[in-house]
Amino acid sequence: MFKKFRDMLLGIFIGGFMVTAIIASGASDGVSEWARLLPFSQHNLMVMKQARASLELFHVDDENVPDERKFFFGAMKGMVSAVDDPYTRFVDPDQLAEEGLEMEGEYGGLGMYIGQREGKVLVISPIEGTPAERVGVKPMDEIVKIDEQVVIGMDQNEVVKILRGEPNTSVTVWMRRSGEEALKSFDMTREVINIKTVRAEMMDSIGYIRLNNFHQRTAEELTDAIREVTGKSAEGIVLDMRNNPGGLLNVALDVASQFLDGGLVVSMKGRVRRYDESLYAERGRATDLPLVVLINEGSASASEIVAGAIQDHKRGPLVGTKSYGKGLVQSLFPLPDDAGMYITIARYTTPSGRIIDHKGLLPDYVIEGGPTTAVSEDKQLQKAIGVMKNVLLPDREKSI
Repeated sequence: MFKKFRDMLLGIFIGGFMVTAIIASGASDGVSEWARLLPFSQHNLMVMKQARASLELFHVDDENVPDERKFFFGAMKGMVSAVDDPYTRFVDPDQLAEEGLEMEGEYGGLGMYIGQREGKVLVISPIEGTPAERVGVKPMDEIVKIDEQVVIGMDQNEVVKILRGEPNTSVTVWMRRSGEEALKSFDMTREVINIKTVRAEMMDSIGYIRLNNFHQRTAEELTDAIREVTGKSAEGIVLDMRNNPGGLLNVALDVASQFLDGGLVVSMKGRVRRYDESLYAERGRATDLPLVVLINEGSASASEIVAGAIQDHKRGPLVGTKSYGKGLVQSLFPLPDDAGMYITIARYTTPSGRIIDHKGLLPDYVIEGGPTTAVSEDKQLQKAIGVMKNVLLPDREKSI
């Protein structure tokens, strides 16, 4: 009892000493120039100092108490998360380097993109040909538990860290699927995820192009795919962007330019005028083949930008289900020590002025279902092919 009382007094003494020291230093010359440069008031900095000292002195596992660097990164993450926007976030040097590798198209993990909405960590889309897709993970599945660790209420970036690991290691992910009471468990083995963002094949006289993501190599791969199907005398193109979580904005503009011969692709509106911008497709690059675009609830961000521009310009109809609705612009602000901070700076609107965020895009032909390995069982793809053969190609022949 005496020891507990002694430790409480010690904590009070530490806090009291810090208050006295900081107030005394600030009182000597009033509000100093230094105080005006501080990110928080002297009182709040004192509280942070007291909290750190208490952790270092009293936490039962002293070997787990972080060093200055980890304390600082933790404080930065907490500060940025207070904005209550899952897309505005602080990234430490290791995480920033890892995300840069991911944008180049190769990383280790399970092969699914996740996002956060209303406090839930949701699968935006599984990546084609990866462990997540092979076991049947679907867009909008909510991640509840990973192995024995419950992740409800956890930040999406922390969930990503837990999901990733060394190749050939196993993990069980428990998910809640809409409309089903019981949790679904998925046993997966981590592997190196090599992302080829575009693939093409002929389906009778129709060129089918699957666009999985918007990475640094996507525009070049799409150009090759269009050449491949036109070289095989394709009469039209079905562009499949289902379960495409987006990616780089400049790549989305490149992709749109291969189907739109000029014209507005997307507008951005932010609080700061310098981030207001309208982006246009380049002229002279687009194919003139008839086009149908497939989207679903896993189509987000850059894929919604491209699909929205195609729909607004009446370049081709959309087939599938309503898209995810991620229409916010993030910009990376570099920080010292190779860290960074993504800040949501604007919202996207389609050429006609439609807001994408939290609304999504409604297809011209709403068809339930999803991608399947058997083309004949893919109702959405079959509908897209049917629209091409029965609506677009006959109209094209009439116009000629």
